[in-house]
Amino acid sequence: MDIAIGDATFCLCAFAGWLDIAMVLVLCALLMAGYPVAFSLAGTALLFAVLGMTFGVFDISYLRPFPQRIFGAATNTTLIAVPMFILMGVILEKSKIAEELLEAMAKLFGSLRGGLGLSVTIVGALLAASTGIVGATVVTMGLLSLPTMLRRGYDPAFASGSIAAAGTLGQIIPPSIVLILLGDVISNAYQKTQLEQGVFAPETVSVGDLFAGALIPGLMLVGLYIVWQIIVAVTQPHKAPAIPAAEMGNRRDVWIAALKVLPPPLLLIIAVLGSILAGIATPTEAASVGAIGALFIAGARMAPKGSLLAGRPAIFAAAASIIGLMLLTAFLDLRLGRDNIALIETAGIAIAFLLFALTPWGIIASLAQLRREKTLAPILDQTARVTTMVFTILIGAALFSLVFRGLGGDDTVRTALAAAPGGKVGAVITVMLVMFVLGFFLDFIEITLVVVPLVGPPLLALGLDPVWLGVMMAINLQTSFLTPPFGFALFYLRGVAPPEVSTGQIYRGAIPFIAIQLLALGLLAAFPQLATWLPGVLYQ
Repeated sequence: MDIAIGDATFCLCAFAGWLDIAMVLVLCALLMAGYPVAFSLAGTALLFAVLGMTFGVFDISYLRPFPQRIFGAATNTTLIAVPMFILMGVILEKSKIAEELLEAMAKLFGSLRGGLGLSVTIVGALLAASTGIVGATVVTMGLLSLPTMLRRGYDPAFASGSIAAAGTLGQIIPPSIVLILLGDVISNAYQKTQLEQGVFAPETVSVGDLFAGALIPGLMLVGLYIVWQIIVAVTQPHKAPAIPAAEMGNRRDVWIAALKVLPPPLLLIIAVLGSILAGIATPTEAASVGAIGALFIAGARMAPKGSLLAGRPAIFAAAASIIGLMLLTAFLDLRLGRDNIALIETAGIAIAFLLFALTPWGIIASLAQLRREKTLAPILDQTARVTTMVFTILIGAALFSLVFRGLGGDDTVRTALAAAPGGKVGAVITVMLVMFVLGFFLDFIEITLVVVPLVGPPLLALGLDPVWLGVMMAINLQTSFLTPPFGFALFYLRGVAPPEVSTGQIYRGAIPFIAIQLLALGLLAAFPQLATWLPGVLYQ
């Protein structure tokens, strides 16, 4: 009898030692079963917290910081950029800017072999730099470009792969939601690592650093996509035929149409990304400028020629005032409350107040146009839904992380990475493989908010550059949108693809682009300067 009790006690103690690993396995099972992500995270955490207390291996004090975590997430100035960038992307989607871009680029490149594929990639890059929302980009290009490409004789797999891959560029080309989330997570992990190493004045990593670090790898990825499409067009012309030049219309008219469509999104990209890289604005400030800029673009596009008090004149005046404010901020110190303010700065402050007073005029006019076109309500609804999803997952991930650490998960991860063959290189390869495999089943948000906080501190403790590591993870996470069977870009495209395009063709078309992303990951691993050079030049 005593032996049986002893065996049972031994089994229970052994099980208690594996609670952290069991916690991750249960979470994966719940997510694969289709349960909501945020509630799966929080429910799993609470279940294993109770089990841990039952077995005496979890201290309830680990949950005390949870309210502060929620408050911190809600007041985090970096994360405020998330709803702003989401709003910017949704406005551009609903205002049909993407449709105009696709139509103009298709006419511009369509007479070349593979020209429609090239136009999809270029428009995908432009939308990535101005929206960063993968689902909206894939759906829009799938609805508009895929039927045209099929009608023109494109191979269904090649066309589907080109559209899905171009849509995922929003993951790596800044401004990107995943880079904002990664920036916050990597920054916290980097500071934690330095404090554990006895550095009590830790260096910081900002979202701006990750934006700058991801720019060259993102453009490199666009270039690799284009090279592959050209190779296919040259070696297998039946897969990507050219449209007869006679059907493309007058070239002069095509160029005029393109020059009408391209400037607004390009100016928005320059205003948002340029202000961040130049140090004029933080990502949060730039996100607000981007949201207002997208609102102005949409309002001007929909507005008829009106009076001087409404319509396009109001929008153009407000847009000019924002540009003027950015220029004043770049060249003058406009802070109030200083003891000595130069005369030119006083004049600048007065002009800034005047320009600031003009902005509400354009905002009200744009909102009125969106409401008149019945697009304002869908824009606000979709923005609220996506933002709520992100922050609910963030809260669930915070609870999961606290319980996992309380069960000794940090030590388990650190021991596993230390035991990986190959030292530092082996640890990085192991983490990248794990994230790549998880991308088959999980969304990038879950991987970013659950996995990265666990593996980030041990990897950074090995002396890895945080910007390089963050960009490596971002490119790896990008594959989660393309990898069968659960790649979200593939799901989005399947939902809007014509019936004659099979799911197998969509999967088959994505495989070459997954290989290209892995090639880009290998190049970044071999040449870290691709990610570290630009932040070093801009901020050091």
